[in-house]
Amino acid sequence: MADAVSIFMSIGLSEQKAKETLKNEALSSTLKKAIDQAQGLLGSASIDKTAGTLLYNMVTRLKDLNRLSFLTEYIITRKITSELQLSAALDFIKSHPQKNLDRLEFEAACGVGVMVTPEQIEDAVELIIRKHKDQLLAERYRFNMGILMGEARTALKWADGKMVKNEVDMQVLHFLGPKTEADLEKKPKRDRSNLEPKLFLHKIYFLFVGEANTEGKSLMEQLRGEALKFHKPGENYKTEGYVVTSNTMNLLKKHLEETGGQVRSRFPPEPNGILHIGHAKAINFNFGFAKANNGICFLRYDDTNPEKEEEKYFTAIKEMVEWLGYKPYAVTHASDHFQLLYDLAVDLIRRGHAYVCHQRGEELKGHNVPPSPWRERPVEESLLLFDRMRKGMFAEGEVTLRMKMVMEDGKMDPVAYRIKYTPHHRTGDTWCIYPTYDYTHCLCDSIENITHSLCTKEFQSRRSSYFWLCNALDLYCPVQWEYGRLNLTYTVVSKRKIIKLVETGIVRDWDDPRLFTLTALRRRGFPSQAINNFCARVGVTVAQTTMEPHLLEACVREALNDTAPRAMAILEPLKVTITNLPTNKEVRVPDFPANEAKGSHVVPFSKTIFIEQSDFREVMEKGYKRLTSDQPVGLRHAGYVISVQRVIKDGCGKVCELEVTCASSDSVEKPKAFIHWVSDPLRCEVRMYERLFLHKNPEDPAEVPAGFLSDINPNSLTVIESALVDRSVGKAKVFEKFQFERVGYFSLDPDSTSEKLVFNRTVTLKEDPGKM
Repeated sequence: MADAVSIFMSIGLSEQKAKETLKNEALSSTLKKAIDQAQGLLGSASIDKTAGTLLYNMVTRLKDLNRLSFLTEYIITRKITSELQLSAALDFIKSHPQKNLDRLEFEAACGVGVMVTPEQIEDAVELIIRKHKDQLLAERYRFNMGILMGEARTALKWADGKMVKNEVDMQVLHFLGPKTEADLEKKPKRDRSNLEPKLFLHKIYFLFVGEANTEGKSLMEQLRGEALKFHKPGENYKTEGYVVTSNTMNLLKKHLEETGGQVRSRFPPEPNGILHIGHAKAINFNFGFAKANNGICFLRYDDTNPEKEEEKYFTAIKEMVEWLGYKPYAVTHASDHFQLLYDLAVDLIRRGHAYVCHQRGEELKGHNVPPSPWRERPVEESLLLFDRMRKGMFAEGEVTLRMKMVMEDGKMDPVAYRIKYTPHHRTGDTWCIYPTYDYTHCLCDSIENITHSLCTKEFQSRRSSYFWLCNALDLYCPVQWEYGRLNLTYTVVSKRKIIKLVETGIVRDWDDPRLFTLTALRRRGFPSQAINNFCARVGVTVAQTTMEPHLLEACVREALNDTAPRAMAILEPLKVTITNLPTNKEVRVPDFPANEAKGSHVVPFSKTIFIEQSDFREVMEKGYKRLTSDQPVGLRHAGYVISVQRVIKDGCGKVCELEVTCASSDSVEKPKAFIHWVSDPLRCEVRMYERLFLHKNPEDPAEVPAGFLSDINPNSLTVIESALVDRSVGKAKVFEKFQFERVGYFSLDPDSTSEKLVFNRTVTLKEDPGKM
């Protein structure tokens, strides 16, 4: 095993990733073959990290293993050098299954041998700017720059994306000049001051309503009962499919007397895991619906499975509900009603609607026909056996209590009670039988006088059992309404799969910022209002919704742009000594450059500063606008322009320091660019995140045949241990958020100590589809 781990690490995988890969027999075997073939082509030379990453990504995505040596050759001979080319190559192979490929056609399809020079990039971008010049001049920086990038990427298919973007940014700056005060002014926003929470929907298709005219309305407006066409409290019987009995109207009258006609909803999570982004939609819908209609919403823990419930889940669930801005009317538990639920089960047996069954395992799976041979056993016999179940006189799985009913999907007689000899988190060993969801949920809704039981679409098949059980026991019957789940690509939210990720060490815990649990998103720095806004924009659809992560990121940027103060940080420092600086000074930096009235902070400025390594190039390249030996650059906020006088290198020939002179920016020609810097900084750790999975649907066997654990992105976490940040963030609190100028949005991690700050990158400044 140690040898295999070393082999995988030799191509650039981390030790953790190498060990994880080894656990997947099929993947590790294919990767070994690819490495062997690569080394056969290289001879004594080693596989560099770029080629190693491409090899790894190739074997995780290649379905036709007969093409393994073919693609390995192209990677090792540097004919395929980028992910873009690799994706094109895999697509070509998939669409050309024939044994003998036309190499010329293949190479043309994936850009083999195509070299795009800086001059070609510059010329292509210049033509695009010229094409849109009139609109650019009219709209200036309000123009949609994505149009320029889109046309540039089309014209320069195989060019380096970062070089293209840099050229577009530079040419726009040269064409329009720096942003003016008018450019920085924001478009007036609609008054949102009367909205709680501040959620907006572009358009929502509400269940059972069809297309609704919702443009410009707040979520609170959309969730008001009339807009959704939901029944009013006490008018449950007007709902299609609602079962009316001879006692229904009396029960509804009593319900109204107890509630005063108040709207009541509930959010009922199982306390066996952490809430995820899909739950955020459920929270907003349940709590938001109650709030919009002057009602109340319960937080009810569905704690009927003691084997998987832990205190940390109870605590984290309540914390996340409150973090999203909602306060439960009351926190309740299914276990609060264990005695009442048992008494009702006895009543159900007496009424002839339930029986004790001895079928086990596979016989019970799916509750399929034929009916249980014990379905018609005498009531007194079932009562006696149920009492013996309660007293612990049977083994686990030996008997169950089943309800006599058929569900919409044809499943027959769902289980109401099963035996579990596991102490309960709240009731200890008082009980050894526990109710199921099918039995518990509607009864707890009835007990709490819930008016609207809002569930995701997969519970529609339980609606008949919901109505049946309340009526079978002659109890007040709420109404269940269903809406579509919210899912995201490039992630998994299944509790079982997240536990697997934690147990295998791929992620640290449920709050690892690469996950989409709510605790993880908070730790990463996502503001709660951004998550609420995202849920609102998705809408309450009847169909399941699958969204891209970058749409959530857009909501995060929108929120942080207005709330995250600016600071300067250097991730890859290069020391710069200003030889002619007259004296050390302090520089005032605005917290929000577009609105300086929102405050500022002071940073030191001395003869020793640090800049990003990427902001200096020893050799001038066409289109490069920042610091070179022959090209000065401005320092943001400092009022100085610096020029290189001497380049100092270490023993390996690497640039380790620059000596420069400075001049007031008022006294010299305006430089082509301004860069950020730090002086007398704090050292910190920065954690950079990308998507955890390589494929959109890591759980889909057709997309990832070897399973989701084989689809982990080896570059999902990069840790920079010696970044530098200006001292304005020194007193930041955990989860406090900043925009590091020109770098991205960052949040202070709970791992921070008085000796070392730790920052998580929340999102980049602009959309980057490869990051998440």
